[in-house]
Amino acid sequence: MKNRILIVLICLIVSCAKKAPEIDSIQKIEFIPYPNKIESYKGALEIPSILLITDKSRLEVANIIKKEWEELTKSDIRIIDGTSNKGNLSLEIDEKFKSENNEGYLLDINRKTILIKSSNGEGIYRGWQTLKQLIELRKSKKHSNFIPTGKILDYPEFSFRATMLDVSRHFFSVEQLKRFIDLVSDYKINYLHLGLTNDQGWRIEIKSRPKLTLIGGKTQVGGGKGGYYTQEDYKDIVKYAKNKFITIIPEINIPGHTNAALSSYARLNCDGKLKKAYTGINVGFSTLCNTNYTFKFIDDVVKEVSAITPGEYFHIGGDESRVTKTKDYLEFISKTSQIVNKYGKKVIGWDDIGIAKITPNTVLQLWNITQKDKVVTNIDELKYQDKGIKNVINGLKNGGDILISPASKMYLDIKYDSLTKLGLNWPGYINLKTAYDWKIEEEFPQIPKNKIIGIEAPLWSETISTSNDIDYLTFPRLPAYSEIGWTNPSKRKWDDFIIRIASHRFLWEERKINYYPSPLVDWK
Repeated sequence: MKNRILIVLICLIVSCAKKAPEIDSIQKIEFIPYPNKIESYKGALEIPSILLITDKSRLEVANIIKKEWEELTKSDIRIIDGTSNKGNLSLEIDEKFKSENNEGYLLDINRKTILIKSSNGEGIYRGWQTLKQLIELRKSKKHSNFIPTGKILDYPEFSFRATMLDVSRHFFSVEQLKRFIDLVSDYKINYLHLGLTNDQGWRIEIKSRPKLTLIGGKTQVGGGKGGYYTQEDYKDIVKYAKNKFITIIPEINIPGHTNAALSSYARLNCDGKLKKAYTGINVGFSTLCNTNYTFKFIDDVVKEVSAITPGEYFHIGGDESRVTKTKDYLEFISKTSQIVNKYGKKVIGWDDIGIAKITPNTVLQLWNITQKDKVVTNIDELKYQDKGIKNVINGLKNGGDILISPASKMYLDIKYDSLTKLGLNWPGYINLKTAYDWKIEEEFPQIPKNKIIGIEAPLWSETISTSNDIDYLTFPRLPAYSEIGWTNPSKRKWDDFIIRIASHRFLWEERKINYYPSPLVDWK
């Protein structure tokens, strides 16, 4: 009996600490995007031993991390502002922290504690996302309660890493948008571009122009009921995204892609008559009329949307205005840009606007690129084929910056192959290798790297109407784009990526993501 008591006392004194099991080193974890610098330590940390978040700087991000930690581990964790030598996840702001970018971070894991250090809260959150992915990827492995120790010093290749969701051709609810935000956030996406208006629907409430949603918001592709976001809905979406350190970019497309507006207000049409609602998928047939009334309309819309958009960018579209007279088009881009600037925002526009007089802080989004081996049989396609580079070069003369979104490489709505049921194929097909295995500087040597702000993968919604549809076209390609945006090109290898992406199916299946099982990957 005495011997048993002695054993219990000894266990209490040494905490009955069991030796950590042997697990893969941190360098073998299937991170996406892959960190830029990783160093392995010996030993492992037991996840349930982390009981505290120490936060000397009283960061708002600490509460966000607490919530996500508890959802991830199914265990409670407390926030304190002191220090602890064990059982501690420490968040540290160091204004002297040196990195290439504001999102740079240090993640240091030893056998008892975890440290995330950055110069700001956003960097702290990026470090947390890496730690979160590490914990999730270990769930499918032996000794899943343990994570490897080591140090990660990381920062993004580009400060702008975006995806775009077209909510105008098909409407997606607030809850569907929040789910999408959750999923793309996991891959360090930091901008979400929302296509709010198009020929098929107007999706954002404008209080000074209520018919835009009462009439223009009722329709969508295929004749469905459509829908729209109230300004309160939109502010809720913006706030939700902000908690994931994602900035919302609204797009109000002018002067083309405007039939929903033209069917709501007759005076926007040069003949003064309302257009019929449109539920097809053709493009290039609509245009605003160049009048003082139209520019007052644009001013009111930009003013209201800018007031509820904290981010610095406002997207004015500008693409495929095929029936707009050139003189009118140039005036629309110039005057609308001035209106956007007046309300404190920077203009983003599709590369088409490069032919106009743009302000130096304008961003041209390069999209109009088709695969070089595509056989063009349609005259309209021939007219616009590969015109994007010319637009961009012209825009660079006026001092604009460039956002990389080539349709033949980065459009999420494009089919994977000829058998894919969802999506389109006008610029070719985009399988996973086409999506991942290219380098911006090699593909576009004409564009100085210092003029490229980043990348965006757009998802147009002509053929999609459910969250399952979104998932299918987004995964696994979006993680590929996230790595292009985050990881240095010298560290990106296709053969390595397809091994890592295979492990992410466990994450997707747990989240019930309807991913496309690319035949290029050994998912076993």
